[in-house]
Amino acid sequence: MTSAQRAQQRGIAAAVLSAVFLGSAPIFGKQAYAAEMTPIALAAWRTLLAAVGLWAIYALIGRRYIYIYPAGLIGCAAIGIINGLGSLLYYTGLQRVGAGVGQMVYSLYPFFLVIFLRLDGHRFSSLTLLRIILAIVAVTLLVQTGSDPVDLIGFGLMLGAGIAYALHLAVGQRVSYEMPVQTLTLYSLTSMALVVCLASLFTGWTAVPAAAWNPTLGLALVTVCSRLGMFLGVKRLGSMQTALIGITEILVTLLLALTLLNETLSTRQWMGALLLIGSLLLIGREPMLGLGLKRKVAPGEAATSRSTSVAAGSK
Repeated sequence: MTSAQRAQQRGIAAAVLSAVFLGSAPIFGKQAYAAEMTPIALAAWRTLLAAVGLWAIYALIGRRYIYIYPAGLIGCAAIGIINGLGSLLYYTGLQRVGAGVGQMVYSLYPFFLVIFLRLDGHRFSSLTLLRIILAIVAVTLLVQTGSDPVDLIGFGLMLGAGIAYALHLAVGQRVSYEMPVQTLTLYSLTSMALVVCLASLFTGWTAVPAAAWNPTLGLALVTVCSRLGMFLGVKRLGSMQTALIGITEILVTLLLALTLLNETLSTRQWMGALLLIGSLLLIGREPMLGLGLKRKVAPGEAATSRSTSVAAGSK
C-alpha cells in the first residue's frame, strides 16, 4: 500500500467518524432543549467549552499547533465566522423541527457545495440536475407531517445552516492546503466561539441549567471531534468527498431520533428520506468528482500557484 493510499484511508476513517459525531449533535440538542436550554445559549456554551478545552489540550501537549501565520489566521477567521452564523441558524431551527427531519434538510449541503466548487472553477456533470430534482421532491415530502406542514421558519433556518456549512467546507479546502488540521481546527473553532458568544451576549447571556450540563458537554465533545475529523477528511480527500461520506450522519440521526427521542416519520417522510439519501448517493456516480478532484486554473494563476507551493515547501 502506497503512502497516498494510506493517507486516503485515514481521511476516509476521519470523515466517517466526523459524520457519526455530527449525526449525534441533534440528539444532544433536543435533550438540552428539554432541560430548558435556549438555542443561542446552547450554541454559545457548546462552542465556548469546545474552544477552551482545545486550547487547554494544546497548551499541555500540542503547543506546536498553536503557531499560525497571518494569512492562515484570516482564513480560519472566515471559516469560523461562516460556521458560527450557520450554528446559530442550526440550533434555532432545531428547536422548531424534529431532529430527524431537521438533519435531513440540513444535509442538503452537498448540493450547495457543488455550486460553490463550480464557482471556484471545479467541473461537474449534468447528473447534478437529476440529483437536484430528486432533492427538491424529497424536501417537499419531508416538510409534510401528516396533514400539517412542518414549521417553515424552522425548515428555512435548517436549510440556511446547510448552505453555511457547505460554504465553510469549500473555504476550509482552500485553507487546509498549507496548514495542519489541528491548527485549522483550533483557530476556526475559536473564531466560531467569538461569533456565537457575541450573539448570546446581545440576546442576554444565560447560565446552563443543571439538567442541561450533560448534553451541553456532550455537544462540546462532538464539536471538537467532528471538526478535527472533518478537516482531516477535507485535507486528505477534498471537500466534496468529505461531504459524500458525511451523508452517514443522516442515518445516525434518524436511528438515534427513532430510538432515543421516540420521534416518528410519516410514510411521505420516509419516501422523502429515501429519495434524499438516494440523490446524495448518486453524487458518487459523478465522473468529475473523484478523489482527484482538481480545479481549473486560469493561465495567469498557474505561475502564482507554483510560487505559492514553493514558498509553502520552504516553511
